[in-house]
Amino acid sequence: MDICADKIGRMSDAVSAVQIKPEESDSTPGEEVWGPLSEYEVRVQQGRLRDDPYQRQIIEQLQDLYVRLKLYHAPPVVHPSVESLERTPKKSFFGSLFSKAPAKSEFTIPENLPRGLYMYGDVGCGKTMLMDLFYETLPPNITSKSRIHFHNFMQDVHKRMHVVKMRYGNDFDALPLVAADIAEKSSVFCFDEFQCTDVADAMILRRLLELLMSHGVVLITTSNRHPDDLYKNGIQRESFIPCINLLKAQLDVINLNSPTDYRKIPRPPSGVYHHPLGPEAEQHAQKWFDFLGDPINDPPHPATQEVWGRKIQVPCASGKAAKFSFQQLIGSATGAADYLELVRNYDAFIITDVPGMDLTQRDLARRFITFIDAVYESRAKLVLTTAVPLPNLFIPESEVKPSADDKGNHQTDISDSMRMMMDDLGLSMKALKTSSLFSGDEERFAFARALSRLSEMGSKQWVERGLGVGMNPENGKSEHDAWMKARSRWSEDNM
Repeated sequence: MDICADKIGRMSDAVSAVQIKPEESDSTPGEEVWGPLSEYEVRVQQGRLRDDPYQRQIIEQLQDLYVRLKLYHAPPVVHPSVESLERTPKKSFFGSLFSKAPAKSEFTIPENLPRGLYMYGDVGCGKTMLMDLFYETLPPNITSKSRIHFHNFMQDVHKRMHVVKMRYGNDFDALPLVAADIAEKSSVFCFDEFQCTDVADAMILRRLLELLMSHGVVLITTSNRHPDDLYKNGIQRESFIPCINLLKAQLDVINLNSPTDYRKIPRPPSGVYHHPLGPEAEQHAQKWFDFLGDPINDPPHPATQEVWGRKIQVPCASGKAAKFSFQQLIGSATGAADYLELVRNYDAFIITDVPGMDLTQRDLARRFITFIDAVYESRAKLVLTTAVPLPNLFIPESEVKPSADDKGNHQTDISDSMRMMMDDLGLSMKALKTSSLFSGDEERFAFARALSRLSEMGSKQWVERGLGVGMNPENGKSEHDAWMKARSRWSEDNM
């Protein structure tokens, strides 16, 4: 290994803002390995996934790659010498990269390199679930692996190249040095959301991928686009065509768009928040409870959860949804530990009859904010019926509207981050600072953060992510599993 190259690799690691972190395999030699197809069948039997014949065909291709990888051992990475990368340009850098002469391969790709995968499809087609399934079941001989969002990966590559050029000059051919350093860390690279929208990426992408493959790196990617549609209408796109040809030559291109449209998920027509209270609010809460729960297989019933030997009564539960009135959940002596236990056991919460809170309900406001934080951080769903609009939950309507003497007085005891948050919510800084409900800056910030989180949890994106249970259990299953995986990781972190 070239010593200078090794130093450059370490130096570029130090300055890189987005680190590519390889993972060591948890498996040991001789251990039985299921592979993606066996794991898929287990999850189907457990009811975690629905058996989709089209998706099964795709997973069989993942299994084929698994078998090839099981027999594969990447060659040692040979770093180029610094001397071999010093060059005297005959034309501009852009000119050489975007010349119209046919691109010739500079590197030899090993004959035994397993063909990678390029999986593409629309949002909601199950890309994340499939990548999760494959990445988690890689064979034990793959001793290092990396998974990263492609945009972050390219940012890191450009930063590494910048470090090298700062040391050796702009005419130095930095890419082979950077590629060797990356290849040394991972023999299998999984890219999420492969795309090319930037001319700087287009300039180096074919050569970068070819370099990685020449070092024996197997590439697996997901994308929203077929390779032929990458960098469409981009500057000098004809110079990017060799990269497209390389992808199609070295990776199996798989269309993930199933005949089952996982995005067409029926749901109640209204948003998750409703005010004022009354018969319509009751109907709103019941519709969402039926939708997010599982009334057919698990009819609504009272339930009990336990935390530290103390029982938490759940008035109405169905499937993974729980329904409380505000008084039942927040009015009793509950706290953060209770809320954490609830969000570990339920994916969705329907809270009815939420009042506007004033000075006499300060404890209720604090508990409710703690509950909102627990629901948000666990990525659960929240449905509310409220007596007042959300911005008025903690501050009366008369205090919310900005006043003339509010201008120019934002400098005292209000942080920039809180001020931006309050501006986004359309709330008065003066009202927040003078409200008797909050005793300090931290409480005021917690209030503003709670409203911001309520706003995010009310978005269509938040509500629809992971659906596929309740009123129509056949739809949205792949997104639901990806969503549940994220919630599962949160639960493990909070054990």
